[in-house]
Amino acid sequence: MSDWAAKRFWSDVAVDLRGEDYVILLDNRLVKTPAKATLAVPTQAMAAAIAAEWEAQSEKIDPRTMPTTRSANAALDKVMPQRDEVAQLIVAYGENDLLCYRASAPEELIARQKEAWDPLLDWAAEVLDAPLRTAEGVMHVAQPANAVANLTARVVAQSPFQLAALHDLVSMSGSLVVGLAAQADSFAIDDLWTRSRLDELWQIEQWGHDNEADATASLKHLAFLHAHRFYKIS
Repeated sequence: MSDWAAKRFWSDVAVDLRGEDYVILLDNRLVKTPAKATLAVPTQAMAAAIAAEWEAQSEKIDPRTMPTTRSANAALDKVMPQRDEVAQLIVAYGENDLLCYRASAPEELIARQKEAWDPLLDWAAEVLDAPLRTAEGVMHVAQPANAVANLTARVVAQSPFQLAALHDLVSMSGSLVVGLAAQADSFAIDDLWTRSRLDELWQIEQWGHDNEADATASLKHLAFLHAHRFYKIS
């Protein structure tokens, strides 16, 4: 980004309805994505959140303070042109879901995984009609075809903006079931994050904290929470 582009060059930020989408205007000029598409979003709530991020910029533009803008850009520039590929990438997590691979020892970890993860798998079986098999270790376990088909249907039905959110919910947690449960608000969002990190938290208990790992986990947690918010306004 050039020095000129990195500086605030507008005074007024506005939202306008154009057809069925909302656009953001900087001094009556349309905001564009990095790929030069018009930043047109499906809901007024999303447009307002994006406008607020642009309004909050000071002399220098800081993309790190603009998560909703970044997610909308990703939906338009990355997800929309390759929607099928992104959907299949997300579905693949369901075929190898974190929740399905269990420890063989020690007993305390086995019990914790069962307590934390079985309710999520029960929810998937009941609500999503997607009963998934579990196994000890990390060797691939084939999932029932009907379960994969039902999970796939849930994913491919989503809009590019919803898929952008789901991609981050799933990739941050390692679980399609967790991502779909977050979208459905079937479990508290922070509770879902904690359940997805069970193995990491166990390792911390055994070996202590690592500052770099803690910092990475904190960033992932924030991204997970943002993805949930982004889905709710999509």
